[in-house]
Amino acid sequence: MRTPLSPPTDLLSAASDHLRPLAERMRPRSLDEMVGQRRLLAPRSALRRAVEAGRVHSMVLWGPPGCGKTTLALLLARYADAEFRSVSAVLAGLPEVRQVLAEAAHRFAQGRRTVLFVDEVHRFNKGQQDAFLPHIERGSIVFVGATTENPSFELNSALLSRCRVHVMEAVSVEDIVQALRLALDDPERGLGNDGVQVSGESLREIARAADGDVRRALTLLEIAAELASDEDGRITPQTLAQVLADRTRRFDKGGEQFYDQISALHKSVRSSNPDAALYWLARMLDGGCDPAYLGRRLTCMALDDIGLADPRAQSMALEAWQIYERIGGVEGEMAFAQLAIYLACAAKSNAASMAFTQARQEVRGHGTADVPLHLRNAPTRLMEQLGYARGYQYDHDVPGGVALDQTCFPDTLGERVYYRPVERGLEIRIKDKLDQLRSAREAALERWG
Repeated sequence: MRTPLSPPTDLLSAASDHLRPLAERMRPRSLDEMVGQRRLLAPRSALRRAVEAGRVHSMVLWGPPGCGKTTLALLLARYADAEFRSVSAVLAGLPEVRQVLAEAAHRFAQGRRTVLFVDEVHRFNKGQQDAFLPHIERGSIVFVGATTENPSFELNSALLSRCRVHVMEAVSVEDIVQALRLALDDPERGLGNDGVQVSGESLREIARAADGDVRRALTLLEIAAELASDEDGRITPQTLAQVLADRTRRFDKGGEQFYDQISALHKSVRSSNPDAALYWLARMLDGGCDPAYLGRRLTCMALDDIGLADPRAQSMALEAWQIYERIGGVEGEMAFAQLAIYLACAAKSNAASMAFTQARQEVRGHGTADVPLHLRNAPTRLMEQLGYARGYQYDHDVPGGVALDQTCFPDTLGERVYYRPVERGLEIRIKDKLDQLRSAREAALERWG
């Protein structure tokens, strides 16, 4: 196992330590110093053994902000005794990328590898991502891309085929507290010489506010410590309240996290779990989701998952949507909350949705089948002579109100059954009626054969 080499001088220069943020000063210098990622970096895991042996490979690190993607990339370079270079897909264009790649090729020709870290790699379009491919293939770079978005959606297949995807997780509250304690105790890089005093519960509150982001937690601690310098070094609850006043949760209005949360809301409603439905609704509203989008999706749930088991759900969805549009604010959100509870508690049926899907498939599969003559109107004499409307039975004039011995399907199809009501809610009654009608129609059609 190799011993990690000294960090790059531009990262650990003692002269500039006091100018760098606490989160940067406390960046782990070895795998043992990293907090979280126990699954990925367990002592006998494949990735850890490869890194410690200096056998690094091109990879994509997929995880939320502050989970250690940049740190892991730095450690890869240090354990492999390779040059570390970093570009940001937000700031860099192809000219800058080509220059870095050319320098890496020159370095490779001299016998030294380069770990090229590409932050926010999903911001490069799929054509720009192709620029890395030949260099990865030749081995002139060890490519390490970092992304908060699902790589299977955001990265092209050629790049993915040349890289291994490693999933990194949000860091737990317990692990963040550990990182905060390390910063408080470290006299060289942290706050060990500053006499900062803080309770364990306050550290947990900072860790919870960081929402899985170690960098954010250290930044909050640093701000609190600066304010505490006027309080004899004590981070009081009042000081902490100021620091955490405007906390925000992770929420990407256009990314996978957004769609994961709306999926969780929809499936909570479908599973008749009003408490979970309220939680995910609150999460999305808290994250800044467009309420009009939630109105549309909740209405779709009423149509697709409740259906005719409780048709009132559709009207209630439209009313809740309209209430929000008219009054907005907390009261408007309450209309959505009441709707989510109602939808979750309502009887469920996707029978109408399934029936319509099957009907559409038959329309596509059987082409333009002719309308039976008896179902056509005959507004002209010629149409009467051709047999239009001949034999049609007006249902209201038939005993029982249903002409059971006439079909309403094209002759090429014959009778079909698409809609199969479930035995829940209003559809129990609909099912009883349809079962009787279908049995009677089948018998009548067999008689008239």
